[in-house]
Amino acid sequence: MICVALPGLAISTEAGQLTGRGLEGFYRAGRRVLSRCEVRVAGQEPLPVQALLATADRARFVGTLRTPAQTGPDPDVCVERNRFADGTERITLHSSAPRPLRVPVEVALGTDLADLRAIASGETGPELPAGVHGSGLRWSCAAGTATVTAEPPPADALASTGLLRWELLLPPGGSTSLELRVRPDGAGPLRTAGRAATSPLAPARAEGDDPRAATLLRTSIEDLQALLLRDAAHPGDVHLAAGVPWRCGPAPADALVAARMVLPLGTGLAGGTLRALARTQLAGPGPTAGMIPGQRRDAGPHLPPQCTGTEATLLFPVLLAEARRWGLPEQEAEELLPAAERCLNWLRRSVGDGLYLRDAHPGGLVRCETQAHAHRAALLGADLLDAGGRPGGEGLRQWAQSLRQAFRADFWVDDRGGGRPAAARTQDGRPVSPLGACAVHLLDTGLLGRGEPAPGLLDKVQTEHLARLLGGPLMDSGWGLRGLGAKEPGHNPFGHRAGAVRIQETALAVAGLAAANYEKEAVALLRGVLAAAETFAYRLPEMYAGEQRTQGSAPLPHPAACRPAAIPAAAGVLLLTTLAGIRPDAPAGTVTLRPMRSAPLGEIGFTGLRVAGAPFSVRVSRLGLAMVEEAADGLQLGV
Repeated sequence: MICVALPGLAISTEAGQLTGRGLEGFYRAGRRVLSRCEVRVAGQEPLPVQALLATADRARFVGTLRTPAQTGPDPDVCVERNRFADGTERITLHSSAPRPLRVPVEVALGTDLADLRAIASGETGPELPAGVHGSGLRWSCAAGTATVTAEPPPADALASTGLLRWELLLPPGGSTSLELRVRPDGAGPLRTAGRAATSPLAPARAEGDDPRAATLLRTSIEDLQALLLRDAAHPGDVHLAAGVPWRCGPAPADALVAARMVLPLGTGLAGGTLRALARTQLAGPGPTAGMIPGQRRDAGPHLPPQCTGTEATLLFPVLLAEARRWGLPEQEAEELLPAAERCLNWLRRSVGDGLYLRDAHPGGLVRCETQAHAHRAALLGADLLDAGGRPGGEGLRQWAQSLRQAFRADFWVDDRGGGRPAAARTQDGRPVSPLGACAVHLLDTGLLGRGEPAPGLLDKVQTEHLARLLGGPLMDSGWGLRGLGAKEPGHNPFGHRAGAVRIQETALAVAGLAAANYEKEAVALLRGVLAAAETFAYRLPEMYAGEQRTQGSAPLPHPAACRPAAIPAAAGVLLLTTLAGIRPDAPAGTVTLRPMRSAPLGEIGFTGLRVAGAPFSVRVSRLGLAMVEEAADGLQLGV
């Protein structure tokens, strides 16, 4: 159970006691400031009866016990522990006894002040010796210091065992509480970006026939707020961490993907993410000038690792163009346009006189996924350059048109089932053709002016074949889209890109299939993810096993998956708002609605979304008809 309010988090088991085993403990900025917090009341450990994640940043644990004064079988004291990601734990004792109870309470504390990476690799040392400090305890080592303070102050503090003691008086049927606060020395209260009054995410709500939609949207927004980080040098710029506990640092491609998915919640996150990444853009002469740097990541058993910097560089102008459609102020768009132009210049230089954007590493692999990103960046980037009065838009459109014509011939592999897109082509033109989820990027075309989708790399017949493949049993596990087809060589249900369900591809598939009018396949994937979300208490992990869904089964968690994570939380927003099909063009003062006509979740309404900088509410009836209930003044409904 993980509570998050970055840079703070708390990791617990369902027992509630922090024993110092594994990853348990309170963390701040990647360091464990408290590993052990064990409570005893009247010499007993409370018997756990409930553990739940109340909000993204708070876990609640309830236990019971019988005091010596109780002669019957029923517990007479309930111990409630509320654990917060900011380093606070509130312990409340509730008495059901008919007379006052005086109970001793002991809390055993300890820490190793270890770094999260050392803990994950099993390289931590023993607990540090404690010292009495004010109304609590203090630990110190070369890595830093941490202090626990208690309110009310303990009656006794034993540094040798890390023990704090109280004698608490419980009135008949009454309650009493104590509170512990742990933080590094010199650190003030945790001020998280997601709790600020100026949070970049609108507090949208969903309501309708299917109650799962409301819960998924609420949980997704809570998790997104918990994962927000401020740029240290520019506190006004907020962006998302990739995920907890393993990826709390910057991940440019993930941050851009998530910010794009949550544009229905406002453009504030997109603006902050773009500004933060623009400052990392590589400068100077050379082939990398204009790139957003990123790490390499695994691409499955059939392809070599790929550079996330390429994806981030191509996503930058796409996010800026679409954020402008959703209502990013023109002044912000103008300030970010030079960085987007440098990304597009990098694309033009990298392609050169050719048609395809090749990998930079030896071998020059041409990936299907990369061409989809590049094609979308060229079309949306061209619109962006035209709107800003910059040259180069027409050249990008001409290249994109040539790419489409060549791609439809070069990347389509014919077979008895009608064909499939190749995942990649080698330098000598041979197709690498396993059926995988990377093909969903061919359906993600982005929006041009007046809410019209950009043309895709596939023609209509090829798109129909791809939709059928994605909706078939080889790809659709019943819980979402497999990363690799079930009959492909190297398939592994737990493989990161070899068969596991990754929420990013599934959400993009649902949105792309719906936009291309393949609702049957989109609805099947949507319902599968909703069923999976229910089993994960609506906090979707970034991936889970792609085992086939059967009656009474549940999706298997992936042991290395982050949860919560930015992209799955953002995907919850995209999946649900796809039902309404909102296509805004704020500069033109219009918004178009293309809802799913089958209304797969029955009637559904959204309030508190943001279009053109103002609240936006929409409702889709059981007949699949959409109606705007609230919108910015002057915003017209397009056809």
